[in-house]
Amino acid sequence: MQHAVRLPLTAASTGTQWFLTPRQCLVAAVVTSTLLAGCASRNERAPVTDLSSSSAAGSVSSATGSYVVRPGDTLYKIAQAHGMDVNSLIQLNQITDPSMLRVGQTLRLDSNTSMAATTSRPVSSGGTQTSPVSPATPVKTETPVSAPRASDAALIAWGWPASGKIIQGFNASTKGIDIEGKVGDPVVAAADGKIMYAGNGVRGLGSMVLVGHSNGFITAYAHNSTLHVKTGQQVTKGQRIADLGQSDTTSPRLHFEIRRSGTPVNPISYLPTR
Repeated sequence: MQHAVRLPLTAASTGTQWFLTPRQCLVAAVVTSTLLAGCASRNERAPVTDLSSSSAAGSVSSATGSYVVRPGDTLYKIAQAHGMDVNSLIQLNQITDPSMLRVGQTLRLDSNTSMAATTSRPVSSGGTQTSPVSPATPVKTETPVSAPRASDAALIAWGWPASGKIIQGFNASTKGIDIEGKVGDPVVAAADGKIMYAGNGVRGLGSMVLVGHSNGFITAYAHNSTLHVKTGQQVTKGQRIADLGQSDTTSPRLHFEIRRSGTPVNPISYLPTR
């Protein structure tokens, strides 16, 4: 008959000793391991999830498929709803004028979706009919003819977007005016509003900013060298939104437009006399 070998175990708090058989030691080891494993699983950290907005510039969009434009839609609204940035939406759909969408137009949300051509009436990104922003055709310097004050000019407190002289007046082709300046001169918001677009995705207009205002007005600022605002940002009259530049044009200038319900109007009829 074999005698059981007893192993001593001392309680640290009392100094009392117990003697355990090898079988009891094995059972104790198993129980202790199980308890330690349970504690370890309870102390594991929960995974951290990045909840930052996916609409920031340069973000990778997870949107797929296509979207059909409805009345009242804007590029900013569509991009936000599908977790992508406006510039990506413009490039995917080869949009030449960020202020214009067409009701019924099908927009691609990813590069794997083919473009579907649709025939529909144009609407501005504010939901009203509009015509596209056109790159200014280089012409010789001219002194613009003064224009009568518009009847709705007082609806907004307007201010000049740049301090230089006008080198190109408003007509059906230019749809705005060109203001002379030096590269780096400040370009400021002509009135309070919200940035609808800020980028260089429109060929022929360089780095451009679109600002949406109250009463259906939109202003456009093109050929900038540096942009100081982002899409969706609120701005105030006189706030610096860009630096004047020479992007996609023959000389340093600001191409400036005012639109009312999507229709280009003569800025001289709205801006204060100077």
